[in-house]
Amino acid sequence: MDISRKLGILVFFGVPAIVGGGILYGLTHGYDAVVVYEVCLMVLAGGLISK
Repeated sequence: MDISRKLGILVFFGVPAIVGGGILYGLTHGYDAVVVYEVCLMVLAGGLISK
């Protein structure tokens, strides 16, 4: 997998991390759920990039 594809995957996961984190914080009014959501996205993105 070339570097441009890896960067594309990171951008693809970066946008939902920002938008989804804001929505989740708005719904729960706490950072606990946001941290869990962000960690799940990082693990998924890291798994895809490591292939």
